[in-house]
Amino acid sequence: MERVVAISGPVTAGSIIEPAAVPVDLPASGYVEREFFASGTASAYDAAGEAGSDGQWTAKASGTAPFRTRVVVRHPTDRARFSGTLLLEWLNVSAGYDDAPDWSFLHEEILRQGHAYAAVSAQARGVLGGKSQPGFPLPPSPGLRASDPVRYGTLAHPGDQYAFDIFGQIGAALKASSPALGGLVPELVLALGDSQSATYLTSYINAVQPLSAAFDGFFVHSRSATAGPLSGAGFDPAAATVGVHIRDDNRTPVLILESEGDIVSPLSFGLARQPDSDGLRLWEAAGTAHADAYVIGAMGGSFGWRINEGPHRFVAHAALQALHRWVSGGTPPPRAERIELASQRPLMIARDQHGIALGGVRTPAVDVPVASLSGEGPPGATGPGWLVGSTTPLDDATLLRLYGDKSGYVGAYTRSLDAAITDGFLLRADRAELLAEATAFSFPAPSHP
Repeated sequence: MERVVAISGPVTAGSIIEPAAVPVDLPASGYVEREFFASGTASAYDAAGEAGSDGQWTAKASGTAPFRTRVVVRHPTDRARFSGTLLLEWLNVSAGYDDAPDWSFLHEEILRQGHAYAAVSAQARGVLGGKSQPGFPLPPSPGLRASDPVRYGTLAHPGDQYAFDIFGQIGAALKASSPALGGLVPELVLALGDSQSATYLTSYINAVQPLSAAFDGFFVHSRSATAGPLSGAGFDPAAATVGVHIRDDNRTPVLILESEGDIVSPLSFGLARQPDSDGLRLWEAAGTAHADAYVIGAMGGSFGWRINEGPHRFVAHAALQALHRWVSGGTPPPRAERIELASQRPLMIARDQHGIALGGVRTPAVDVPVASLSGEGPPGATGPGWLVGSTTPLDDATLLRLYGDKSGYVGAYTRSLDAAITDGFLLRADRAELLAEATAFSFPAPSHP
């Protein structure tokens, strides 16, 4: 018998605890934000046989438990602006609390297209608190329930083995007529997950989507080589020696977007690369980091070096639009080259004379560079260089040799920018902002004998 998720709210007691993300003025963008509670009964899943690296998993329901979690909903106030698509983000709990990295990377494209968005506290750590993932040396988080008992005291989470069904059921409930979307009824629901959440989405696609078909497409963003255990047990991406593929018989469109820094240790996605297919596209963006200066914001100055300032979010905008066009109209995204490797074991990226990665999705930032953008930290860096990458400016002599003067630089940048837009890896809607970065660059004055 099909179970029904009860969506209640909007919640008014206490104050909303926003999932960590880049702040956005939603009313100025014509959007409203409200929070709801989702209650129901979820199944756990067991792998019937080996959950192998080919992704050909067979899963079965193996017991149920009640749950009550939160859903943060953002949608256009003007019904005429609604695109008909709902994006559902599996909130990331790597740091021990709810984080919305895909909202950070994608909100500009979400708002201009008129998509609805919902963020789900799918995992127990977000609700109940707990320790952060390995590689995030942060104190334990109290979780939503303890942080604001007035608002969240009734929440209950039975454990991460139930997270897959919780997420899928909420997606299905919101796709049906739901007051949470202010009367908007989505035609399409796309699942989003970044980093740790993308690792769980990989498992969802391989094990649960064949049973539920809850989603019309998947944006798998910065995943590691491995996949989240159906048992809900913790995992350390750095321990992976074999990569897990998306099953090759999947027919629900999946776009995987990887930053350059995701390819190598500790996420080591290079172990999980697979060919494009009728249901899958893989983009690897050269010169980008897992998290960068845009997403990190003011905290970027605490790392002791200039962290990555690459075009990650702009490539992400194009990736989301390409996935949406694929799901809604049947036109698949363009195929992209893989980033070149200098070594498979250990995974090492091949770089040019400026230290810039070869291959991958190309943008003006790497083809007409004024700095060496890397997904890895600088040599000898302490702390999580893999997380934020680095930016190393090219010296004046190199810039003058490459471009001659400011006009030569801006001209070359413009040609590269327009080529990337034509190829489908950047959006024309972002052209003015990207070009403004180039025109604002302080180019050195030519030296005269």
